[in-house]
Amino acid sequence: MDNSIFQAYEDEIQALEEEIKLLREKYEDIQQESTFFSEEEILKSIKSFESETQGETKGHESPSDLKAQLESLETDLSFLMKITGFQFTSHSKKTVEKTRNRTVQKHRLSGKCHSLSFQLEFQLLQMQNNEKVSAVVSDLNIIMESREDSDVSKFVSSTEEHGDLLTFFRSLSTYAEWHEHRRHTFLHFKAKYPDIVTLPEGLLGDFIVLRNPKVSGLELMIVWKIHLDEEGITTPVLDLLTKVPEQVLKQRMMSVESIPSSFRSALGLFGIEAAIENLIKVLSSGK
Repeated sequence: MDNSIFQAYEDEIQALEEEIKLLREKYEDIQQESTFFSEEEILKSIKSFESETQGETKGHESPSDLKAQLESLETDLSFLMKITGFQFTSHSKKTVEKTRNRTVQKHRLSGKCHSLSFQLEFQLLQMQNNEKVSAVVSDLNIIMESREDSDVSKFVSSTEEHGDLLTFFRSLSTYAEWHEHRRHTFLHFKAKYPDIVTLPEGLLGDFIVLRNPKVSGLELMIVWKIHLDEEGITTPVLDLLTKVPEQVLKQRMMSVESIPSSFRSALGLFGIEAAIENLIKVLSSGK
């Protein structure tokens, strides 16, 4: 390959390194004040950076297409959002202390994981010793709508106490995914069996009620709780409650009493969706 082409590549790389250096210096200056970036502002900055780099690289056959890299990063981000369910809506930070080996920043972060909203406030201490960088989270404050749930409240309190952001995000992703799974399951059965399935508390409730239109007063309530312990482990717990009219109870004492235990057995054998499906079919076939 011609030496002039190599020289063009080296010149471009050097120019990019200088630009990165300038951007880093600007970034350090901005850190001294509180910053806030909305999704609209981020997109605007991306487009601005994209147009600038296109102008700078024009006329050179660059070995690494910056536009392609940008699109690749956007694709990766979209993929991560899909598999984790996280979508961050705002972030602000303020540098409260900065020395050669020590930086203290205050962060505020808000977003959603599937249908669950959250807000975080914490202080991040970064220390550098030779080439090793360590980070410590403190003063963690977590705000969640679902904190009214006693399990969630205990988990949040434990996470705040230990300043464990990794556990929070990992556990919230699993917990919110189960909430989303429950919502989709309830929606599926309500749409498929509208005359049998009712949702007294809507799609965000933790139970559905099954009724046979041919048997007045007979109700089966499927309760689907999602427990979250202090260590961040999520466990779905399902059970079946029955409401049976006295007349039906006398006629079908043994069969009605065995329904809850049969449902729990079906859960272990076939899974949640199949167990509910079988229960609805048994209920609808009764007269």
